[in-house]
Amino acid sequence: MLVRLLYVSRAVPAVDHEELLAILRKSKANNPAHGITGVLCFSEGIFLQVLEGGRSAVNRLYNRIASDGRHTQVELLAYEEISERRFAGWSMGQVNMACLNPALLLKYSETATLDPYAVSGQVSLALFEELVATAAVVGQP
Repeated sequence: MLVRLLYVSRAVPAVDHEELLAILRKSKANNPAHGITGVLCFSEGIFLQVLEGGRSAVNRLYNRIASDGRHTQVELLAYEEISERRFAGWSMGQVNMACLNPALLLKYSETATLDPYAVSGQVSLALFEELVATAAVVGQP
């Protein structure tokens, strides 16, 4: 059974660009073996990530993320059983925030800043879908 999970968390101050690259490298190396796909967005100390895959594999990964010392204020925004993946092409893609049009953020929130804590999980997922559709996701699938 496939599921889609969306969560948000705040990074501890020690998470810098190099640490983020290390997280992405590890995800890209480990996720395919577990059948997990997804996209990560990191901006101003906030992680927003969607994970897709088998229920057990996604649940295990989320539990590891929730207990990872690099994350605080981990909140589950959405969790659903799915019939097909929306992000199947990415073992772990990353949103290129430098190429993001602020108008896209304004479409879904009160300000042009990424704040998933202030919007619903459904709104955050819609934003991810647009980011993928507008080629704002980078990295090797």
